[in-house]
Amino acid sequence: MCIAIPGKVVEVDGARARVDYSGNQVTVNTGLVEPKVGQYVLVHAGCAIEVMEKDKAEELIELFADIEELGA
Repeated sequence: MCIAIPGKVVEVDGARARVDYSGNQVTVNTGLVEPKVGQYVLVHAGCAIEVMEKDKAEELIELFADIEELGA
């Protein structure tokens, strides 16, 4: 099963962006979308596939945190 995870864009450099996932920063490909610093993107397999509204992204981040807690 594959999932996409939301993260906050902290830097954009051409077709790449630095995305923050609760303190972990990863470089992702942004060839499919055009995010701006401060926006949230949904990332799957290293590619940003959607620019998300902040409230929707935060809701998903919270849901993943809850699921992680249950598995601990």
